[in-house]
Amino acid sequence: MSLLPDYKNTAAEWEAAQQIHAIYTSLAREFTLEVSPSQVLEAGGEMTDEKLDSARQWLSRMDDRIEVHQLRQYLQNTQAAHKEGVLVLLEHFLRKADQRPSDRDKVDFLLVQHFFNNAPSLIKDGTVELKYVAEILKPVIGPVSVTAPEWLKPLDVHIEKAVSCKSLNELFQSGALESARKLKTSSEHNYFDPTALVAFTRFNFLIRRIFFRLLHQDINGILDGLRELEQRGVQVLDCRRAEFSAEEPILRLRMICQSWKVMFQAEYSLGQPLRLLTELRSAVDVALDQKEPAETQAEKSEDKTVSADDSQDKGQSKKSRRARAAAAASATAAHNNRGKDTEPNADKSRHDHSKRK
Repeated sequence: MSLLPDYKNTAAEWEAAQQIHAIYTSLAREFTLEVSPSQVLEAGGEMTDEKLDSARQWLSRMDDRIEVHQLRQYLQNTQAAHKEGVLVLLEHFLRKADQRPSDRDKVDFLLVQHFFNNAPSLIKDGTVELKYVAEILKPVIGPVSVTAPEWLKPLDVHIEKAVSCKSLNELFQSGALESARKLKTSSEHNYFDPTALVAFTRFNFLIRRIFFRLLHQDINGILDGLRELEQRGVQVLDCRRAEFSAEEPILRLRMICQSWKVMFQAEYSLGQPLRLLTELRSAVDVALDQKEPAETQAEKSEDKTVSADDSQDKGQSKKSRRARAAAAASATAAHNNRGKDTEPNADKSRHDHSKRK
């Protein structure tokens, strides 16, 4: 049973099919999908019942062929993400008589993207209540009761848990995303109840904001850590836990982080690239917690000096140790910097079209 009524006439359905055809064929080229365009939709011209039936069959096949992560990545990185493109796809899936789990996932994404396209950009998280979301979605799904049933109330708990997280790793380990996903999949056709659509749209919007805030916080934390390590004279880092080498050049790590800022536009699930990011953050934190080798050697040398001269003022001795340690660290850094000219150029990380969330 579809949520929306049929198109008001076949002409409107034909026009919508042509719009979706343009998006699908462009997406297929982007992901190098081996599919043929619809001959009737590509040719255009006057619509007939035979042409419309052929177009419906082609759209149905493409609905099954295109994965939700491909749709998400494409729409969030191309001009097709404009309001009209998202809306025509959303109405297309809501009109389907027999929604499959893959259709549900696409509706889930398209609803939050539609809300994002129509809500003020500076809206505060605290104002995104069910009533507000229902008003934005009203032109699509109609009037909605904002009294959520009991089975939807855990979503508020998951949002509160996500808000308290201080890093991406903490967000993924909290279980908030996985618990909400299980709630959605277990709801089956109840998901398409208008109140449920509003509740999940609100959850997805707020989680998306939390995700990107933590994402940029983690990337900036890595970049700040790499900068501090360079100031200590460190040029390579053991990043095996993040599936890089045991002596990964800091220059290359910085370039990877900059590319990640562009790459992570869509998914907020714990995919492989995001796991590498959280592991890299941990590797940098571990390196920052370690004492500098030059500083450690200087402290050992100063310990001997203090033992040989008990009459020396303790406060003055501490200042001396710090000064000598800084000098030793500076010397080490200078020595290392002389080798930078021979360091191989870092390869930029390739753009990953794999599934992410």
